Formats: sequence, structure tokens, C-alpha cells
Amino acid sequence: MPDKNQAALDFLLTRRSRPAKTLQAPVPDRDTLMTLLTAAARTPDHGKLEPWRFIVLEGAVFTRLSALVAERGAALGKSEEDITKAQNQFDMGNLAVVVVESPKPSEKIPALEQTYSTGAVCLALLNAALAAGWGANWLSGWPSHDAEFCATGLGLAPQERVAGIIHIGTEKSAPPERPRPDVEAITAWHSR
Repeated sequence: MPDKNQAALDFLLTRRSRPAKTLQAPVPDRDTLMTLLTAAARTPDHGKLEPWRFIVLEGAVFTRLSALVAERGAALGKSEEDITKAQNQFDMGNLAVVVVESPKPSEKIPALEQTYSTGAVCLALLNAALAAGWGANWLSGWPSHDAEFCATGLGLAPQERVAGIIHIGTEKSAPPERPRPDVEAITAWHSR
């Protein structure tokens, strides 16, 4: 029987994202954040392409991005409700990491596998933050899928996409548990 890391298994069986609206200062300092990013970068990466990168958001950038959301929302004909909801993640932000899918040309590794690796980085960063005792939440929203917002606001190249915006901070209230999938109902067993 293999050696078991029961503490890690218990963490994974009970992990729970913290709603971004419940996160506040203090936030991880740069050294602490670099540890979390290092943990996230240990994600599966077929071909060692590193088809992702990080953008750390802090300080006044949140105000700038919120204003850009309002500008882009108006240009796209979004409702006031959609614009306000999208602005909220920037208006309440103290520290966030944008995980950017930055695909690399490869004859061996399909683009889809690079997308999957980038999603795994998002989850790895979220779990690293939670395991380190911080509150964290993985968000996206329409601005993260708007090419103009991404280019102007985040400096993304045309081939890059936002996979997630991971907000990290101190939780001010514990979230309630939510219903979880019925694993028996979604699992099929094939023996031959």
C-alpha cells in the first residue's frame, strides 16, 4: 500500500472556495505569493511548454480595470446590471492573479491539452492559496472574454486568453457548505 498524505487528502475532500466578496486585506506579500505561484506552476504540463503565465493585480490597477469594464460594457451594449456585476470583482479586489493561457506552437501537444493545463494551473493556484490559509476564489466574467478588454487592460497578445482571475485575501466570514456532485451518479466503471 502506498504512503498516504492524509492531511493533503483531507484538505482536498473538504476544500471550499471563498466568495470573492468576502475577501479583504491583508493579502499575501510578494514572497508568499511567489510561493503560491510556484506551487501552481507545478501543474501537469505535457511537453513542458508552459502554455500559461501570470499577471498579478494589486493597488490602483483595480480602479483602472473597473473603469475599462464600464467603457467596454457600454461599447458592447451590455446592460447596466451586467456592467455593475463585472465591475464588482475589480471594485472589491485587493489582490488577484490573472492566469493567462499563452499557447505555444507544438507539433506534439494539441492546443486543447495546453488549455487543459492552463485550467489546471487555475485550480492549483486556488488550492495552494486555500492550503496556505488564505481565502481564494476563481472568477472570470464577460470582460475576461472580451479581446479589447484583455489587450488594453491586461496587455494580452492576440493568441492569449484569460483562463481565470484568482482573487486571494483574508476571508471575513466562513462560507456555507454548498451541495456537491453525486459522485456515484456521474461515475461509470468499465472493466473490459
